[in-house]
Amino acid sequence: MKQESGRSMVEMLGVLAIMGIITVGAVSMISRAMRTQKLSTVTDDVVSIVTGVRGLLGEYDDFSKLNSETVFSAINQSQTNPYGGKYELSVDVNNPRQFVVSITGLNKSDCENLLTKAWTDSVGYISSDRKQSGASGNCKDGNTNTVSIIYGE
Repeated sequence: MKQESGRSMVEMLGVLAIMGIITVGAVSMISRAMRTQKLSTVTDDVVSIVTGVRGLLGEYDDFSKLNSETVFSAINQSQTNPYGGKYELSVDVNNPRQFVVSITGLNKSDCENLLTKAWTDSVGYISSDRKQSGASGNCKDGNTNTVSIIYGE
């Protein structure tokens, strides 16, 4: 009898199956990490925007002179968010002592995540006795969702 050496087809298929399972797990973990990073970046950006607006316009009694282009230029920050949408600034029409930071271009799951996040310095969070997130928006399917957060007095 001859002694054969090498691998059989069954052994090779087994190795390929194991490698496939490992790859699927790695892709899932990378995807989750990227999503977490985007959410973290948005949170940091909103804090930076709010700090910038307060620094630039804090001496005024209201934010009626708020101008998005001027603010973003002065704080040296892009208006584009990690989701491909924009950060937008506006004055609350009901109260010029408040301004609104809007995050556009969100998909449904990230919109829902940002809606439930506690925006600790926002008007809605403080006025709800720290029981609500402070954000508002309507999350639908697609990448056209917007979350708005009101800051000020």
